[in-house]
Amino acid sequence: MPINDNWYIINNIDEIDSPALVVYPERVRENISMLTSIIDDVHRLRPHVKTHKTKEAGLLMMQAGISKFKCATIAEAEMLASCGAPDILLAYQPIGPKASRLLALVKKYPSSIFSCLIDNIEAAHHLSKLFSENDLVLHVYIDVNVGMNRTGIQPGDAMQLFETIASLPYLKLMGLHAYDGHVRNADLAERKRNADEAFQKVSDLAENIRAITNQPLVIVAGGSPTFPIHAQRENAECSPGTFIFWDKGYSDLCPEQHFSTAALVITRVISLPDKSKLCLDLGHKSIAAENDISKRVYFLNAPQLIAISHSEEHMVVEAGEGHHFKTGDVLYGLPFHICPTVALYETACTVEDNRANGEWKITARNRMLEC
Repeated sequence: MPINDNWYIINNIDEIDSPALVVYPERVRENISMLTSIIDDVHRLRPHVKTHKTKEAGLLMMQAGISKFKCATIAEAEMLASCGAPDILLAYQPIGPKASRLLALVKKYPSSIFSCLIDNIEAAHHLSKLFSENDLVLHVYIDVNVGMNRTGIQPGDAMQLFETIASLPYLKLMGLHAYDGHVRNADLAERKRNADEAFQKVSDLAENIRAITNQPLVIVAGGSPTFPIHAQRENAECSPGTFIFWDKGYSDLCPEQHFSTAALVITRVISLPDKSKLCLDLGHKSIAAENDISKRVYFLNAPQLIAISHSEEHMVVEAGEGHHFKTGDVLYGLPFHICPTVALYETACTVEDNRANGEWKITARNRMLEC
């Protein structure tokens, strides 16, 4: 993509109220093209849709030949199915009502293959019973804890879970899932060493299972930081998500990945509380606030601004005395963490040729669609 320092400027910005989420579809297409160029086979891609949560981005990926997807919620799974996605992995173990909602999706969208994660025997029995009562088979992936320590079974305990799944006729084991989100080294060589070490645990487990079943197992591995590493393996499906929009956090952490910023937040100066400070309409409800206040937003057209306080509807930034800002000025903010930022908005304005010209609905920000 040619260098254009003013790519983000919106010439009809007065038509957009703030705060607002804006998406640049052409840059989204470029990111999808970049993604497919990094891997040898597009069928080894299983992008996570938690970042964009939109039908439009899902359809653009399908047009690029991507047929497998990963998601975190039932709503995201339903959004994908409504787009005609052929293969949908719910990267979550459905417990309680979520199990029934997954069953409802399987019934409603028979042309899509649904699967989910599983990491304990009790859940396996529950899901098997639920699907047996409907004479349906559920595809499952064993979720393996490789160091994230969030979900997943310890590799040493996984064979017992495998044996349980193998004994349940209404569950079909498709493969293993390993999310190495804890591997975030700034140094790529060190990141690769840690990713390889984590992956080896899953690879060994897969070999042990293959020795019993004589059947191949899919390994779904990694996220954005380790995507280029797993892309070099022959036996892994890769599931990055942030690539679609990219953000400041990953552009700093992963400079070797040349994805383009494709989504921003628009904010305006709404008050000048003293000679050196600006107040913006960019509160907690408008941009992800889980990071330290200095790691929430970077202003492309005012990188010198430093956030000093943040509340529900306001962000106060230090501009220094003698600054040139006035009320009404527009700032283009690059989030450090785009995924939860997107989920704060009902719609995103689309921008092409430096003009806002439409919108994408953030469909799966809702907890429930129909199922």
